[in-house]
Amino acid sequence: MLDRLIDEVFRRESGRVLAALIRTCGDFELAEDALQEACARAASRWPKDGLPERPGAWLTTVARRCAVDLVRRRRSSTLAVSELASETAVAAEPEEDPAAISGVEDDRLRLLFTCCHPALAQPAQVALALRTLCGLSTREIARAFVEPESTAAQRLVRAKRKIRDAAIPYEIPRPDVFPQRLEAVLSVVYLVFNEGYASTEQQGLLRPDLCAEAIRLGRLLVELLPQEPEARGLLALMLLHDARREARLGPDGVLVPLEEQDRTRWDAAAIGEGTALLDEAVASRRPGPYQLQAAVAALHAGAPRAEDTDWQQIAVLYGALLRFLPTPVVELNAAVALAMAEGPEQGLAWMDLLSTREELSGYHLLPAARADLLRRAGRLSEARAAYAAALALVRNPAERRYLERRLLSLG
Repeated sequence: MLDRLIDEVFRRESGRVLAALIRTCGDFELAEDALQEACARAASRWPKDGLPERPGAWLTTVARRCAVDLVRRRRSSTLAVSELASETAVAAEPEEDPAAISGVEDDRLRLLFTCCHPALAQPAQVALALRTLCGLSTREIARAFVEPESTAAQRLVRAKRKIRDAAIPYEIPRPDVFPQRLEAVLSVVYLVFNEGYASTEQQGLLRPDLCAEAIRLGRLLVELLPQEPEARGLLALMLLHDARREARLGPDGVLVPLEEQDRTRWDAAAIGEGTALLDEAVASRRPGPYQLQAAVAALHAGAPRAEDTDWQQIAVLYGALLRFLPTPVVELNAAVALAMAEGPEQGLAWMDLLSTREELSGYHLLPAARADLLRRAGRLSEARAAYAAALALVRNPAERRYLERRLLSLG
C-alpha cells in the first residue's frame, strides 16, 4: 500500500518539481538527473520514515541539493556550485514570478512554452514537453506519435541539445509571439490528456493525474489567451471527454465502450461547462480542429441513449476535421463514424485502404475497430482474426481484457 502511495506521489509531483528545477538549473538533463536521484532517495527513506507532510517540497529541496552535488562531480566549478547552492537555501515553495502575464504564474506553463520554442521542430517540441512536463516514458511518447521507441529517444536527445546550444530562454513569451507557439502548446496539452485518458502501460486504463494536469494547463491557456477560440475548444474537448471517465471502466477494471456506458455516471457539471466553452469558441466564427473534436464529443454527451447519437452529423464533422488534420488516426475515426452512419461495410472499405499504408501498422486501434465492424456485419471469422491482431499490439491491460472478452464472445 505504501509503495503504491509513493508511486502516486511521484506521478503527481514530478512535473511540478522538474519544472522548478529547470528554472533553477537552466539545464534539462541536470534537472532530470537530480530529480531521478531525489526520487531514489525518497524510495529508500520514505518506507522507513513515513511520507513527509509535504512530499513535493521534500523532493524539491532534495533534488536541488542533488543538482549541486551533480554539478560538483561533473564540472568541479566553484561558481556553478555556489550559484546552485544559494538556491537550496531558499524554501521549497515556488518563488513569486515577476514576469507573469495576465496574472498567470506557473513554472509548468513556462516550461511548456520553452519546449514549444519555434527553434525546435514541432515533433521535438511535443516529445520534450511530454517527457519533462508530465514525466511520460520514452515508450509512452512513442505511442503518442505512433512511432518506434528508438525514434522518440533520438528526438528527445536532439531537442535537449538544441535548447542548450541555442540558449533558449525559460519564459512565457510576449503576447505578440503567441501565435508562433500556440499550435505546439495546444498539441502538447492534448497529448498529455490523451495519455491520461488511455494510458499506454499502466495497470489501469486511466491516469487521472495526467488528465487533471492537462485540464489545469488548459484553464491557464484560456486565461492567458482569452480571445483564442482554439484554447477554449481544447478545454471544452478535455472536459467533455473527462466527464465520461467514471463510466469507462467496469467493476473488474475492463474497458466499457462508449455505447455500453452507464450515462447516469457521466459528470453533468463537466458536460455543462464544456458545452458552454464550446459555444463561446464557436461564436468567434474561427473554426479549428479542437472546436470540431469538441463538437463531436458534445454530440455524444448530449445523446440520452447510444442509439440517439447523431452519427450523420458526427461523420460530417470528421470530414471537416480531416481538412485541418489529414492524419491516419483522424481517418480511422472518420471511417468509424461513416460506418455508424451508413453501415459497417462503408467503414470497412475505408479501413481496408488504411491497412495498406504503413502509418498505422503498429496501432492496435485499427484492427480493433475493424474487428468491431466485422462483428457488426456478421463476418465473425474475420472479426476473430482482427481481434487477435489487435491483441498482438495492445499494451494496456484494461484494453487487453476488453479485447479478449470480445474475442471469447465470438466463440
